[in-house]
Amino acid sequence: MRRIAFAIVVCLTPVLLAQTGVGYHITRTFDLGGDGGWDYIVPVPSQHRVYIGRTNRVMVVDTSDGKLVGEVMGIKGAHGTAIAESSGHGFATSGNDQSIVMFDLKTFKELARIPAAEDADAIVYDAPSNRVFSLNGDAHSSTVVDAASGKLVTNVPLGGKPEYGTSAGDGKVYANLTDTSEVVEIDAKAAMVSRRWPTGACKQPVSMAIDTKNHRVFSGCRSGVLAVSDYRAGKTITTLPIGMGVDGAGYDPGTSDLFATNADGTLTVIHQDSADVYHVVGNVMTPMGSRNMGLDPATHRIYVAAAMFAAPPAPAPGAPAGRGGRAAVVPGTFKLLVIER
Repeated sequence: MRRIAFAIVVCLTPVLLAQTGVGYHITRTFDLGGDGGWDYIVPVPSQHRVYIGRTNRVMVVDTSDGKLVGEVMGIKGAHGTAIAESSGHGFATSGNDQSIVMFDLKTFKELARIPAAEDADAIVYDAPSNRVFSLNGDAHSSTVVDAASGKLVTNVPLGGKPEYGTSAGDGKVYANLTDTSEVVEIDAKAAMVSRRWPTGACKQPVSMAIDTKNHRVFSGCRSGVLAVSDYRAGKTITTLPIGMGVDGAGYDPGTSDLFATNADGTLTVIHQDSADVYHVVGNVMTPMGSRNMGLDPATHRIYVAAAMFAAPPAPAPGAPAGRGGRAAVVPGTFKLLVIER
């Protein structure tokens, strides 16, 4: 714990220097605490809330003051959250029991538990079809659920391991396939794959964001680049360098800025000069391991998760070098950083 705390103190000066040049900086810190790790961060601007998957629950936080509004309990391996405001329902993936939990947006009480598939991870709401799509990594599929009734529609085979995805708002849903380094397009109404294309130099695409005006989808890749695709043409246009260990991405149409959060302690800022031309502005320094983010386009605020980590357990006797356990979050240290201009 001392070594982790010391590293954070040492990084404070470069944080200020980096943020001065980039134009974005940490303006607030919400101390949320609690046990467990985290995954996807999902702001809902109309509610002034952000939903955060936290191991066995989903935390719901008021973005105006950073207070905990409530929690969706009973999640077994929390990952993603999708919000269908028209029906008053939220949906959370419960990866360990291969299910999707539908909950009430006012009470946060569980309404139904829908069977999904192995490694139910991210989840996306598509308004035109009024359906949610879970992205099931190890099952190489997407589970489709009617957002009004909570009924299972079907499971769509994707031909690869999906990570994050997004809706274009025109009846198409896009997802990264990390093992094949592709973007796959799903026809939301037909519930079938309609197209796919390779992400080129972008290997292991995980995070995703979208620019619906210019028909561009952005894939953050574990190979240290971000890929820009024309989703109308179904092709990758260019790639740009980002930090290592990316797991979050966002695009702000109001500023034409694109963001990638990386486990190496950076938030890479990229500016969109035109639909096909981009340049890297620089990096905002963040705590190590802060690789998940959510963007609120109404306020132009970026929410980034952070915590202190305990030393990982030693590898089992006879295990290959470097195969120790994953570092655990120190209880009570979880925070949500607010980053803005």
